[in-house]
Amino acid sequence: MHPLSPERSFASAADHAHCAAAIRAGSRSFHLASLALPFRVREPAYGLYAFCRLSDDAVDLGGGSLDAVARLQERLSRACDGRPQDTPEDRAIADVMRDYAIPRVIPEALLDGLAWDAEGRRYETYADLQAYAMRVAGVVGVMMTLMMGVRDALTLARACDLGVAMQLTNIARDVGEDARAGRLYLPLSWLRDVGVDPDAFVRAPVASPAVKHVVARLLGEADVLYARARRGVAHLPANCRPAILAAAFLYAEIGRELCRRHALDSVSQRARVSGARKLALLGKAVTLSPWLSRGAPEPALDAASFLIEAVARESVRGGPARRPGMGVQFVYMLDMFERLERAERFGE
Repeated sequence: MHPLSPERSFASAADHAHCAAAIRAGSRSFHLASLALPFRVREPAYGLYAFCRLSDDAVDLGGGSLDAVARLQERLSRACDGRPQDTPEDRAIADVMRDYAIPRVIPEALLDGLAWDAEGRRYETYADLQAYAMRVAGVVGVMMTLMMGVRDALTLARACDLGVAMQLTNIARDVGEDARAGRLYLPLSWLRDVGVDPDAFVRAPVASPAVKHVVARLLGEADVLYARARRGVAHLPANCRPAILAAAFLYAEIGRELCRRHALDSVSQRARVSGARKLALLGKAVTLSPWLSRGAPEPALDAASFLIEAVARESVRGGPARRPGMGVQFVYMLDMFERLERAERFGE
């Protein structure tokens, strides 16, 4: 039973062991770092992470099938209804959804984003791209914020900013790899503005000055969101701030590496952050987190409104706003570390 829930847990000790083993096999660095989590947080963190990774893999490794997304949607629906499918990951995510009062529209949005990937959807405008990034990354920020016991709209808006900024960085870093796989995430209107034909670029990707201009523009938009997100970190519990600030620093550094060492060429090269630099950024986050300024409130991105409103509706209905205590702050950062490691090891 989860220590914060008076209800019987769906997941057993064997289920939690399965989720932990999956993480241990998938990422040595994630597993080692996760040992710092208190037991009461480690188990639900493994469950949440295992289900999210299962979802990514089901679509990515399944060739981008919409059928795979439909099966995931059915599994999520059953978990939300308290009837999880008979797998460790499904039982674990059912506990997480209930124990932290996560509105089902939030993980459903993640699956929508995976469906858009499976469709090979492209994005005409920056606003369209934000809508996609909100689904595949902004929702992660929302779920992690809820697990920290924070549910106010302002903080959730800044969590969405951070998730979108990270996804924009990913897109800028992976332009060449995506194109060679037949995918294109750069706003089509931006490409046309500088004389680049999107279809021609996917057929023969080249890091032309025009394409580099679009990459620089996308990184500029990400930097704006990183700045907004950093101001929101001050609204988190004090023991959560260093990890979230570190996640922001680590991803923003990918963009800086792309500019400094790769001259904005993300077609023939792939920017990486060294281990030593990651450690330096962690130290910077720990040092700066006590001195963060909250700044003036800023409106949420339009693309974030439906997520924030879903949380507000859940709170009005009396959904619990739990504070699981020390340790949850590590989950978001460890997820970022694991994504970075997988990208470096497998060229994702």
